Amino acid sequence: MVGEQFLLVPGPTPIPDRVSRAMSRPMINHRGPEFREILEEVTAEVKNICCTRDHLIIYPSSGTGALEAAVTNFISPGDKVLAITMGVFGERFADIAASFGARVERMAVKWGQAADPDMIRERMLKDPNREIKALLVTHNETSTGVYNDIKMIREAMGEHPALFMVDAVSSLSALELKMDAWGIDVILSGSQKAFMIPPGLSFMTFSERALKASREADNPRYYWDVSLGLKYLEKGQTAFTPAISLFYGLREALTMLKEEGLENIIARHKKYRTLVRTSVRAMGLELLAHDNHASPSLTSVIAPASLGSNRVRQYMSEKFNIVMAGGQQQLDDVIFRIGHLGYIRELDLLSVMAALEITLAQLGHDITLGVGVSRAQKVILENI
Repeated sequence: MVGEQFLLVPGPTPIPDRVSRAMSRPMINHRGPEFREILEEVTAEVKNICCTRDHLIIYPSSGTGALEAAVTNFISPGDKVLAITMGVFGERFADIAASFGARVERMAVKWGQAADPDMIRERMLKDPNREIKALLVTHNETSTGVYNDIKMIREAMGEHPALFMVDAVSSLSALELKMDAWGIDVILSGSQKAFMIPPGLSFMTFSERALKASREADNPRYYWDVSLGLKYLEKGQTAFTPAISLFYGLREALTMLKEEGLENIIARHKKYRTLVRTSVRAMGLELLAHDNHASPSLTSVIAPASLGSNRVRQYMSEKFNIVMAGGQQQLDDVIFRIGHLGYIRELDLLSVMAALEITLAQLGHDITLGVGVSRAQKVILENI
């Protein structure tokens, strides 16, 4: 008997029972006082996670919707935009900007590596006429398991006035991010990652400087219009019909996050990263990301060339009902990605490491059973 599915992808993530129960509540009037109370509460709590006092709008969409909202509100056709790309989702942000008429310059980073702040500093210094209107960067690139040092990148921008726009879909509440203290203009995120609720809500936090830019931007927008969103928010409403059940879940999830504490949550994700990376290395497998920029949300493992990652994933799924993500595009059948963000426990990861060892042995890889699990156990002991 394999039991319920072990979902170890970098989103959507497992849903806590508390959140599932909260989402089963009856519908309420989304223009009434009950919903206003929920909206005001969750807005304030998500702002706290972003470490900001600035504006926040919650959209009924995936994270990609928030990326498009940022482009349509803060960038105009013809604007020069610098996009840091290091994987699938960095490319997506750049593609969205280009589709709305921006002149996108891509600073491509080798997949599996992080952006070099010095290269960004050098590029900004070569823009004395301030043609670059926005810098787009992915905080945590889930296609490779690498994160960027957002604080250092912002410092590298110096006094350049370009808007600093950060895709934090898979990092917010799993990796340190301080909007006001670091001078970030826009943070974008989604509900199905560290927020522990189903897909369907996205968050866009933005500064006064970004709001001013939105008033001057002339990209067409309606559904995503921040001026409309802020107008309704003053009344305790969303501009359009919200996903009420997801708001129920979000409120409960935010309560859970507050109970644990943001610093503890970030530390827990770092511990999970150490556990998985230490265990996988003990099995004799290579990792795609360097330790200095390895994501706390997921780990990208290079599969033995004789097996291929898809074969490993297929066996794990069929025999143990453990679902891991595969590589995308150029990394297809090269890596498998183990998600460890959101509602994941140490015991879940121990089980996955044990199943991975069995899988490798069954598929013919030379491995001593227990070597990875024992290393994972030591990581847990050292952090109790």
